[in-house]
Amino acid sequence: MSDLFKKAISLGVGLTVVSKEKIEKVVDELVKKGELAPSESRALVDRLVERGEEERGMFKTAVQEQVQRVLKELKVPLQSDIAILEARIAALETRVAELEGEAPAASPDEPLTDTRTD
Repeated sequence: MSDLFKKAISLGVGLTVVSKEKIEKVVDELVKKGELAPSESRALVDRLVERGEEERGMFKTAVQEQVQRVLKELKVPLQSDIAILEARIAALETRVAELEGEAPAASPDEPLTDTRTD
């Protein structure tokens, strides 16, 4: 069975990007050529589909890890970092307004807006 699995891959199945229908087509061709017993075809399709899902999951994880590494290297701030800074700015704006004797400009929950009239 593992030899057939290798043959399926070598036929260009590329499990990471192949649909279940394409896998079934390749397995049907193996059955027609007599390289696989019809009784084994379902099990092979299931194994190939399962392997494809595993590979997709591993690929997705690897891509996510790489993107996180690049973002960290480029020092791109996280959404949580931005939210913390926005809250700090809002608190400082409120404090400045209090010290100047004015009403606060915005609450910490409101998004910051540019009020300049350049």
